[in-house]
Amino acid sequence: MSRSISSQFFFTIPIYDIDEIGWVMQFAKSIVCWLFACYSYDVMPKLTIITPVYNGERFIESCLKAVIGQNCPDMEHLIVDGDSQDKTIEIVKQYAQQYPHIRWISEKDSGQSDAMNKGIALAQGKIISFLNIDDFYKPNVLIRVLKNFQDLPEPSFLVGNCNIWGDQGLLYVNKPRRLRLGDLLLGIDINPHPFNPSAYFYHKSLHQKIGRYNPDDHYVMDLDFILRAVQAAHVKYVDETWGNFRFIDGTKTFEDQKRGESDKRVDAVIAHYLESLPSFSQKMIRLKRFFIRGLRQRRRLRHLLKKIGFDT
Repeated sequence: MSRSISSQFFFTIPIYDIDEIGWVMQFAKSIVCWLFACYSYDVMPKLTIITPVYNGERFIESCLKAVIGQNCPDMEHLIVDGDSQDKTIEIVKQYAQQYPHIRWISEKDSGQSDAMNKGIALAQGKIISFLNIDDFYKPNVLIRVLKNFQDLPEPSFLVGNCNIWGDQGLLYVNKPRRLRLGDLLLGIDINPHPFNPSAYFYHKSLHQKIGRYNPDDHYVMDLDFILRAVQAAHVKYVDETWGNFRFIDGTKTFEDQKRGESDKRVDAVIAHYLESLPSFSQKMIRLKRFFIRGLRQRRRLRHLLKKIGFDT
């Protein structure tokens, strides 16, 4: 097991013998120690970006550079590696030597959710977010996010938009405007949830209310967390694009979608939370879902008929 975790320093004000060095020296040294103690507190990061990774040499360097390029002085980047067997940690070490905001740990884990939970436990920031190695931020996002949190109560869940990139370019922009539980349970075809953690941030203390990520879930743990978070946190949506999600060949989410498993997993999580609601609420959400989908089908049919020459 390898670790490189920054130490925390604690300072005390020493008491000197006035007869030996005089009261002036005693006072001066006490002030210096007090200033160092204040400095130690002030430089603690406000924001922790957590990156879980295993054998990620393909993207880890671009991930590190994406955070470095934010030029945000009040953050740390915590790499939680699952004992990679490629050059991942070698690359991380090189950058950690140059950039003190990078911390890392490398040890075996039981999967991505376990690594995420380790990152939460190690995070020094009051605000946290996750950045997968193949994702990245828009310029100056982290400073913008910290400014938003200045006026938010704790715990808060702050959400922006996310670009979804394919191999050929931009596919679409995920804009999760409606974040109430009832809206999210309508389904991703009606009201999409935040698709990627590069576009949302929250107070670490939120986990004290709702628990951490499900260590047995390796695919839709983000959605499960979001559906719990919106019930316990102050939720704010900002109509700005913050994150970038690579939905490309070879990435975990893309491969799961290609196997036809992704939509099934999402539907199962939504069904689980829907069934936990009172019977009346379940019926209202299902009725609204049925009405919206029916309306969309009629619109598509009308468009098709018009296209082939039948006016309605």
